[in-house]
Amino acid sequence: MNDFITGLQNSLHGMTWLEAIAVLFAVLSVVFQKKNNILVYPTGIISTGIYTYLLSREHFKLYADATLNAYYLVMSIYGWVYWARQGPAKPEVKISRSSSRELATAIFIALAGWAVFYVLLVNFSDSNVPVMDAFISATACSGMWLLAKRKVENWILLNISNFVAVPLLFYKHLYLTALLTIFLFIIAIFGYFSWRKAVLQQETSHS
Repeated sequence: MNDFITGLQNSLHGMTWLEAIAVLFAVLSVVFQKKNNILVYPTGIISTGIYTYLLSREHFKLYADATLNAYYLVMSIYGWVYWARQGPAKPEVKISRSSSRELATAIFIALAGWAVFYVLLVNFSDSNVPVMDAFISATACSGMWLLAKRKVENWILLNISNFVAVPLLFYKHLYLTALLTIFLFIIAIFGYFSWRKAVLQQETSHS
């Protein structure tokens, strides 16, 4: 416990203005996500852009996580455009359940991504945690894909990623980011039930 408190104090003292901004916008992004608000994307773009830089630095060597944040950046732009669709020809995209095909695609992205990230980390980086780093990144990629399509199940995959990420972040002495991830995990639980309720209401109104 003393080590954790010391590490947290060191993290606070060593926290750069860039990391502070990244944490702030990450919190704002997940809050907007829970509220099903399109502002999840511009706030997410700022946070993930900063984290892409920070996690790729020599000190942390979380290369898959850095690549993941770069992927988040691209998917955030895609999701922003996809969510913003409206009008008679392109109605606004609503929250919905994933089809069997979409779930199969999401699982494929997670498993294939895990294998690809692992191979890349083992052969082209000096990462000392390739299995966990690859798994976290692959499941988050899959969840982000479902989020862009406004599917309820995105929360499940993102929280699997968050759950595994927490001990890894503590191991890497990224205490503030670990606490942020715990916060995101809790918000994601409420987010899942909030989105699920919205879908049930839609289904009831159309029945």
